[in-house]
Amino acid sequence: MKWVRVSASRAYDVGIGPGLLDLLGVEIAARLRPQKIGLVTDSRVAPLYAARVRAALEQVAEVAEFVIPAGESSKNGQEYLSLLSFLAGKKLTRSDCLVALGGGVVGDLTGFAAATYLRGVAYVQVPTTLLAAVDSSVGGKTAIDLPEGKNLAGAFYQPSLVLCDTGTLNTLPEDIFRDGCAEVIKYGVLYDPALFAHLEEKGLGFDRETVIARCVELKRDVVAQDEFDRGERQKLNLGHTVGHGVEARSGFTVSHGKAVAIGMAIVSRAAAKMGLCKIEDRDRILAVLERFSLPVSTSIPPEELATAALSDKKRAGDTVHLILPAAIGDCRIVPTPVSQLVDFLKAGM
Repeated sequence: MKWVRVSASRAYDVGIGPGLLDLLGVEIAARLRPQKIGLVTDSRVAPLYAARVRAALEQVAEVAEFVIPAGESSKNGQEYLSLLSFLAGKKLTRSDCLVALGGGVVGDLTGFAAATYLRGVAYVQVPTTLLAAVDSSVGGKTAIDLPEGKNLAGAFYQPSLVLCDTGTLNTLPEDIFRDGCAEVIKYGVLYDPALFAHLEEKGLGFDRETVIARCVELKRDVVAQDEFDRGERQKLNLGHTVGHGVEARSGFTVSHGKAVAIGMAIVSRAAAKMGLCKIEDRDRILAVLERFSLPVSTSIPPEELATAALSDKKRAGDTVHLILPAAIGDCRIVPTPVSQLVDFLKAGM
């Protein structure tokens, strides 16, 4: 088992290893002393792990379970308000806590509820997908989607603990596991040529515990430097501005990981045409995405992607901040006028 300490407005530990679900109650009791725990999960994860997690949590507190339908469509205002009403009905107090058991949708929704219920209660992230383990469970970004765009209502609110039981990854369909690999690849492109080379060599057979811990360490360092996303942390959006456009224009039939992969491919090709990214590095990025059977193109017209990108929360007035690779391990924040976005996307398609 590996532990990573995250220093932010609230410092917390991230545990990574097998068998951690059974230690959840003990680890929570060591840090918090809740009388009640609101367990939030979804209809896909609940049959697999909810009973096991309840048993661990009931060693230390009374448990109230809230299950949402699986999928991005549940990360909405209606489910958010239903969760708040559920917590109020169960009379959870500020001394109690929430536990998010699931992927990024469950984690984002639970985190936003924790940030706003009673003006803030503690919560614990228990990611069950690779994508959530390496990215959304760490760093304190919480949100729900609005009809106008993804993650447009949310808060920066750090968890009190993150426990990633790597055994839960064994029940993931390979397609969903690959989704998380897009975020892992992103960290290699951004910061770590050695991590990138390991992924090139091993493909889906990479060392899970070591790689997850490395991604968490990299995100920890970014969050410590820029918790509220005003500078360096923006780089973690590599592939995301375009990717969110792909998600939205597909009606969320293209998953987040695949959309991010498409976004990374488009910005890498565009950066190479601009002379910012070396051709060999562009080719390595495209090759590793394809090695993980991730898509590198979309049939959505660039004009439609640009419209979706301009609804993204990372837009600032007439400028959108694009994250572009210069080399493996070296990416740049490039402010781009809105008027040039369609041409940029055409260059990367």
